[in-house]
Amino acid sequence: MPIDAAKAMAAEPRSSEISWDHKDIQLYHLGLGAGSFQGKPGPATDPDELRYTLESRLHVLPSFATVAGRGMAMMGGLAAPGVEVDLASVLHGGQTIELHRPIPVKGRAVATSRVLAVYDKGKAAVLVLRAEVADDDGPLWTSDSQIFVRGEGGFGGERGPSHRLELPETAPDRTADRAIREDQALLYRLSGDWNPLHADPEFAKLAGFDKPILHGLCSYGVTLKAVVDTALDGDVTRVRSYTTRFAGIVFPGETLRIRMWQSPGRVQVSVTAVERDDAPVLADTVVEHAA
Repeated sequence: MPIDAAKAMAAEPRSSEISWDHKDIQLYHLGLGAGSFQGKPGPATDPDELRYTLESRLHVLPSFATVAGRGMAMMGGLAAPGVEVDLASVLHGGQTIELHRPIPVKGRAVATSRVLAVYDKGKAAVLVLRAEVADDDGPLWTSDSQIFVRGEGGFGGERGPSHRLELPETAPDRTADRAIREDQALLYRLSGDWNPLHADPEFAKLAGFDKPILHGLCSYGVTLKAVVDTALDGDVTRVRSYTTRFAGIVFPGETLRIRMWQSPGRVQVSVTAVERDDAPVLADTVVEHAA
């Protein structure tokens, strides 16, 4: 079969060098809507937005880890021995990032990738890909990506965890709406995800969608920016980890409604698409943070 679970998990980790600088950071932030003010009054040059767009004031949103080195740090595990899949059958199911220290504006690091687990979901296989990234000063971040591969299940393996995080019964402490521009996917893809599903209407129809959809990891980044800006006083260095499950799609032009429930050291988040009756977008989403 295309996925040999034992071979994939026994394979030696693959290492590659990645690098980035302020231009990569700025492009990523712009791809998330930084500078557009997302419905707030005021200019795009407001100091709160210049932290994301002006090189002399720049800080790095931790979700940048998903595109650092054009995404090679995160997706290197798909090239592991024992993994031969049709990329048209691949869906991103979930994402977790653990920060060991703040990501520098300019960096050069080594990303070590491996297949952490392979689960059998019946009609699909789930690959858990782990990337550990370190520079000369030590570990920077650890990234776990859950990748669904349709049609590759049924090989008799473990089903793996299926935990779902219930939303609090209380009203959210904060709610933030974030408008997704019509051109947002076109800009976000310049950070490294060139899948035509996010740009080509004909390809999107072949994949079963009325029109191109937004990258799941773009919604992931937009959400973290909203949490940092509204619940963490704009301080990216407070983020310790960020995890989510991709529960649904977003079309450019829609609005994300980001609901937040705060407790000490933790923000639980729900993300829905406003124009489609609050259709789920991100679920089981938690930002762990320093005080």
